[in-house]
Amino acid sequence: MSGFFAMGGYAGFVWPSYAISFLVLAGATWLSLAARSRLRKNVAALEADADNSAP
Repeated sequence: MSGFFAMGGYAGFVWPSYAISFLVLAGATWLSLAARSRLRKNVAALEADADNSAP
């Protein structure tokens, strides 16, 4: 098992690469969810405005 974590001597390159990849993917997910939430609020506000201005 320790051989797996040592990655054949390349652990210093492999594990930081995994960490950076995870952080980038987590950040992209967080930004996407934040944008989705913001857009849903904008759509709800536009629909409410359209309902209020209808004759």
